Amino acid sequence: MNEMTGDGTRSVRAGLPEPVAYEPAMPGPVFAAHYHLPGEPVGPYTYGRDENPTWTRLEEAIGELESPGTAAETILFPSGMGAVSAVLLSQVRSGDTVVLPSDGYQALPLVRERLEAYGIEVRTAPTAGDAQLGLLDGAKLLWIESPSNPGLDVCDIRRLAEAAHTAGALVAVDNTLATPLGQRPLDLGADFSVASGTKALTGHGDVLLGYVCCRDPERAATVRKWRKTAGAVTGPLEAWLAHRSLATLHLRVDRQAVTALALAGALRERPEVTGLRHPGLPDDPAHPVAAAQMRAGRFGCVVSFALPDRAYAERFLAALRLVDEATSFGGVRSTAERRGRWGGDAVPEGFIRFSVGVEDTEDLLADVLRALDEAAGAAAAGRPEPGAG
Repeated sequence: MNEMTGDGTRSVRAGLPEPVAYEPAMPGPVFAAHYHLPGEPVGPYTYGRDENPTWTRLEEAIGELESPGTAAETILFPSGMGAVSAVLLSQVRSGDTVVLPSDGYQALPLVRERLEAYGIEVRTAPTAGDAQLGLLDGAKLLWIESPSNPGLDVCDIRRLAEAAHTAGALVAVDNTLATPLGQRPLDLGADFSVASGTKALTGHGDVLLGYVCCRDPERAATVRKWRKTAGAVTGPLEAWLAHRSLATLHLRVDRQAVTALALAGALRERPEVTGLRHPGLPDDPAHPVAAAQMRAGRFGCVVSFALPDRAYAERFLAALRLVDEATSFGGVRSTAERRGRWGGDAVPEGFIRFSVGVEDTEDLLADVLRALDEAAGAAAAGRPEPGAG
């Protein structure tokens, strides 16, 4: 597709086959464990664990979004963690060193345990301040998460990638929160762009999905071989649903970005709110770097902040009417949760991760402010937290 094509047009058209008279614009999912295979097995489709036409269309579509106008390859996985594990376990071996963020996704410590069990050294540093720069000597792979989840810190991807390559390390960027419409890690120097498609990419809370995007055919082949060996394959229906959902990606991320910034602005005025973070806020510590490397003012749908304590946070969540109390983020329906309930994140007990949906901005802000007022009133009256007693 032409490099000058806009994000909206690309989202709607990416990965679709050439039009055929009387056929659907987007063919349905192909459910096949095996294919007709006379003669030598030269493909492209031989066996369901290797390839599937429905995967191919989605992989081509994601590649066009992540790296327009290039020959980037995308490899699908059945979850974001499947994609994360595939990159790490296909690119490093016993004796190598990996640099991870210390403030990244809460499942990264599980990955660290597995890597260390395989004899791989793991070093960690925070995302903010490009702190991982100091750990690159002798490393084989640098893993970046920017913006980080749930703290929303940002690092200079290009700077880190250049330093890592100078040190002989590969670079992978978790692009889940930004989405390919908000940030293009491969353009910033990364070797791999990795994401959980479960979140904003598909956006409807009904698909588990992950992917790896890479411009180097040899690197992509190692990830694809790992997928085949591990059997970490995506169902065709999930791939089809994800491709269908891409058509509204630009509409969703633009609406969410606008409302998330408005919500962050409203929360700044609340005395009970502390630790407010959103990369789009002009005075956020991450804003200068985010503004330089994130695209089109799309700073993501997540706003994080803290309320005075656990009870206060739970009163606030219980009072919300337009927001589901649920984990994950990026969906069309706004969600929020007290992140400390899971453990593993270095956050206060009253820390809230709020994912903005596509509701009318005015309605969502009114609901949040009303819920904060109710939580404040309950705190002043000394009422117990929801479910207590």
